[in-house]
Amino acid sequence: MKNHPQIPPYTWKRSIGLGWEKPYTVRYPSNLDDGPFHGMPLGGFGAGCIGRSSRGDFNLWHIDGGEHIFKNVPACQFSIFTSGQAYALSTQPPEDNTLQTWQWYPQSPLPIDGEGLGESAGTYHALYPRSWFVYENVFQPQLTCEQFSPIWANNYQETSYPIAVFLWTAHNPTNAPITISIMLTWENMTGWFTNAAKSPEVKIRDDGSPVYEYQPRWGESKDNYNWLAEDDKYLGCVLGRVTNSKTVQEGEGTWCIATTKNPQFELFYHSRFHTVGNGEEIWHSFSKDGSLANYIDETPADENTRLGAAVAVRFTLQPGETLEIPFVLSWDFPVTEFAEGVNYYRRYTDFFGCSGDNAWQIATHALKEYHNWRSHIQTWQQPILDRQDLPDWFKMALFNELYDLTSGGTLWSAASEKDPFGQFAVLECLDYRWYESLDVRLYGSFGLLMLYPELEKAVIRAFARAIPQSDDTTRIIGYYLTIKTESPLAVRKVAGATPHDLGAPNEWVWEKTNYTAYQDCNLWKDLGCDFVLQVYRDFLFTDANDIQFLADCWDAIVQTLDYVKKFDLDGDGIPENSGAPDQTFDDWRLNGVSAYCGGLWLAALESAIAICDILTNHRGTENAESQKLIYQGWLQQAKPVYQEKLWNGKFYRLDSESGSDVVMADQLCGQFYTRLLGLPDIVPHEKIISALTTVYDACFLKFQDGRFGAANGVLPDGSPENPNSTHPQEVWTGINFGLAAFLVQMGMKNEAMNLTEVVVKQIYDNGLQFRTPEAITVAGTFRASTYLRAMAIWVIYLLIRNC
Repeated sequence: MKNHPQIPPYTWKRSIGLGWEKPYTVRYPSNLDDGPFHGMPLGGFGAGCIGRSSRGDFNLWHIDGGEHIFKNVPACQFSIFTSGQAYALSTQPPEDNTLQTWQWYPQSPLPIDGEGLGESAGTYHALYPRSWFVYENVFQPQLTCEQFSPIWANNYQETSYPIAVFLWTAHNPTNAPITISIMLTWENMTGWFTNAAKSPEVKIRDDGSPVYEYQPRWGESKDNYNWLAEDDKYLGCVLGRVTNSKTVQEGEGTWCIATTKNPQFELFYHSRFHTVGNGEEIWHSFSKDGSLANYIDETPADENTRLGAAVAVRFTLQPGETLEIPFVLSWDFPVTEFAEGVNYYRRYTDFFGCSGDNAWQIATHALKEYHNWRSHIQTWQQPILDRQDLPDWFKMALFNELYDLTSGGTLWSAASEKDPFGQFAVLECLDYRWYESLDVRLYGSFGLLMLYPELEKAVIRAFARAIPQSDDTTRIIGYYLTIKTESPLAVRKVAGATPHDLGAPNEWVWEKTNYTAYQDCNLWKDLGCDFVLQVYRDFLFTDANDIQFLADCWDAIVQTLDYVKKFDLDGDGIPENSGAPDQTFDDWRLNGVSAYCGGLWLAALESAIAICDILTNHRGTENAESQKLIYQGWLQQAKPVYQEKLWNGKFYRLDSESGSDVVMADQLCGQFYTRLLGLPDIVPHEKIISALTTVYDACFLKFQDGRFGAANGVLPDGSPENPNSTHPQEVWTGINFGLAAFLVQMGMKNEAMNLTEVVVKQIYDNGLQFRTPEAITVAGTFRASTYLRAMAIWVIYLLIRNC
């Protein structure tokens, strides 16, 4: 065995504990800003996840589906004893003076006078779904901890598991034996992760977004208890709660920490210690010789007690010897509750049952399979990592941006006859907490499509089911509050309108849609088009053989195109924008025919015509041939109008009525999609090149000298049309990745990679890793962290791969 595990050279890396001098901060105080210490999340899709930062602290807790907690839990920690030293491996000591007897790991020093670092205490590496801590200059032995969950492409089973594997590698580089002990401690947090406010009131925040209060039962540990679990191969501690529930409720279940038995290992345990005490009952023996008292106490906690458990592995390495030591953390909280009484079982329960007491079974399964799992991850990633035409920074970002599939408040329900792979959903972001915003996923869903196509199609089927539905509840519109104008009352969901989103964690995701009330999404001109484009895209990119998928979506396609066509008030064939922000740039007013929405309309009609051809002979879609004639008529009328009203000789105008001279970065999104889907161009080739070149020059190169990425919309000289505008001057990460893909598509790969590299560095050099925002500003601020659209980096790879 090699002395060190092989870490790919394409990771995001940072010295352990090293801070940031000037990390980017939020643009608006009401937006979430947890600070820059975010690491790669651990846990399967929809199983709940945890995060461990480059400081070594476990600080992200997405155990309750759709809810966010960011807080260091000091008792959840690895610790090392060797050569008379003992350290808990976080550089962040408890701020509440608990665990005072523990010694905390030294952090890497800051640069000295801006030049170089002092001696580093080690390096954190991340290449999702794997990450590594390499410890240096503190211990005699060479120690590395690799962390991962069983996530790889086209895997609809293990990818759902609530498991984190920690694979330690210890090597003795000296000429004398070294004794080492590795300890994992964990707090019993059973019962904490559910909303104590069962029916919270929805309010409109100062930025116009609907919000509700989340009150986790944090620290409520009464009746929690821990017990030792052991068989002939494995040993661990299970952390659960005394409960009288006949059926398991949200927040109920078990945790487990476990390791494997090995003739070279001495195993120790301590089933009950006080996590908010001074920690002496653990640290006294561990810091002395790496042992624990093998203490078993299953007494449940009282109201004022919080409990932890510990497992330790001690071994001796001979000179030159290397050993691998596995630990696993598992959890089994099978229920996600939305509104009170609306419960779903998580996908992993299809394989481990719904009782909530299977954390030990999940842990031992992981200890048996982790080598196979890691091999599957490597087999999936290696062909991409081996490509010589992809720069290292791109490989790093390509995989790390998939973090959102784990920690984006992800839901993945158990399978059913209607949904054989379960239902799936990812939040738009943590600030805009509703699921699968359709306009955002136009770019942001490519990672899911390319890697988990059955989950992608499950999302689109949910939209198809929602289009005929209606909800006559009226609401005020938040946007008008932000501009201090009286808000009209708007119906939540009009039948035939494509919903903006699939709902929020406090209501009934997949069934109760259009949660956002920032704008009246029934008036949006892009959503119906986005739906049709994604239906046809998902069909084509899943081997173009799932005719039933098209048939399942057909009635919704007809309804939504009819609905959008109603906004063509002047009868010229293209629906007009109303002057209100009525599309994905929902702070940006468009008037009349717009380049963005008009192009998407033309592309959607072409897609619908292609779908009609496929479905013409399919039983149950007898109207496909007649609908084709309708769509052909609309398209034939609309294409020349788009040219006449919007082409100005160099690029396509923002819209036909505002008189704006702005160059919009995403003006030809519809054209990008038509070529992606193998459909006829909606505008002439030479005009595509001219417009795209203008966008690259104005929005990227001339906007702040190309230092930030492409702004959404500026004048041809790179300056803002209105210095007080919001969305036009922001750099949207996902829109930039979509624009880069368009550049690749049109043979401008060098320009595409220049743009992409600048945006990637904005994210990963400024403390935004694993919380990629929607928007970045030239002031070093951001908006809307953990944003879905940024996974659009995968469409860049798709285009490069297919070149």
